[in-house]
Amino acid sequence: MWTDLPGGARLRLFEESDADELFALSDRNRRHLEPWLPWVPQTHGPADSLEFIRITRRQVADNDGYQLAIVEPGGEIAGVAGFHRIDWANRATSIGYWLAADRQGQGLMTAAVRALIDHAFGVWGLHRIEIVAAVENARSRAVPERLGFREEGVRRDGERHGERYLDLVVYALLEDDWRGR
Repeated sequence: MWTDLPGGARLRLFEESDADELFALSDRNRRHLEPWLPWVPQTHGPADSLEFIRITRRQVADNDGYQLAIVEPGGEIAGVAGFHRIDWANRATSIGYWLAADRQGQGLMTAAVRALIDHAFGVWGLHRIEIVAAVENARSRAVPERLGFREEGVRRDGERHGERYLDLVVYALLEDDWRGR
């Protein structure tokens, strides 16, 4: 799947050949990502990124969502956005994302998530989308807030990060809310 974003950026499926670049990006952004993403400390080399890519390809094959590379106009990967899984029985999904520190503040992630929402409600006919972010992660929380998601509550100690737990804010968007904007 290729989707155009403003400014010439694109969303595309990962290829195995992206493993080195994806690892290098996550490694360069380790200090930026580690406070919020529990997988960062376990990502030690390109082989770990390759395994992630293979999992994402199985996800596509199983019709259980997908993870996309956010690609800058020059072809370099700037981040990741995608669906964790799809609950077809309840027509629901959740979206996760991360972006390199030096690519933030340009509206890139908001545009990427908007494209995912359009796909989930338009192509798949889903009813509900959730985004969960750490209470203290203001930049991540700004994306669903900008896109009209409603804050539904906080999961106390909702995610383990090493020896600490983070409280998580749960945001949700219903198809009718999106169509009525």
